[in-house]
Amino acid sequence: MTATSTTAPASQTLSRGIRMLEILAEANGPMTIAELAEDLGVHRSIAYRILRTLESHRLVTRDESGRVHGAPGLAVLASSVQRDLQSAALPELTLLANELKMCAFIAVWDQPDCTTLVTVEPRHVHAAVVQRPGSRHPFGHGAPGIAMQSTLTEEQWAALNHETPYRKIASEARALGYATSIDEVIPGLSSVAAPVTVPGQLPAAVAVVYSTGSRQNEVAAIGERLKAAARAIEAELG
Repeated sequence: MTATSTTAPASQTLSRGIRMLEILAEANGPMTIAELAEDLGVHRSIAYRILRTLESHRLVTRDESGRVHGAPGLAVLASSVQRDLQSAALPELTLLANELKMCAFIAVWDQPDCTTLVTVEPRHVHAAVVQRPGSRHPFGHGAPGIAMQSTLTEEQWAALNHETPYRKIASEARALGYATSIDEVIPGLSSVAAPVTVPGQLPAAVAVVYSTGSRQNEVAAIGERLKAAARAIEAELG
């Protein structure tokens, strides 16, 4: 058996295992093995073998009904991702969430996407829009991507040869210090974000998300508050 023939199946299995974790992260709740198999596009027996491997590493678990959840091992892995940024941002996110009564989060540049790194939900609010950690959306959509893009001029962006075009609104966000987005990622939801410069890393953004139309008259004030939070996070990182 050649080296190539032994490597390919292992890579495919790893890819499917990672994809299963992504599917669970994107789901609104626990899933059955049959649902996971369907979303993976594999036979249920293959999904079950992948599941058993992930269970052995404490990355997933099953409840009494057999539905699959993320397990504590995921939190251990996540805690090591940009640990300094998470630690610096958490106090500011908590203040933002409870002051603005919105879900506050840090998004990071995860080419070609934006990925939510850490989220804080407001206390004593029964109907807040929630942005889950690990959720992703294309870099070219939404306020976090615009905010991150605004840290560069159009010429600097062109030099990166990134697949996402430089957006005119990024220049406007550069002047304002924050970016806004309406209905770009999910219809009915809007966001405001301010860029965060992370030493030695790609830029991130501190952001909030809310139902479109509910806070539109407060966007400028929200943007200024996010700018202040971004500067506080940068000072903590510095």
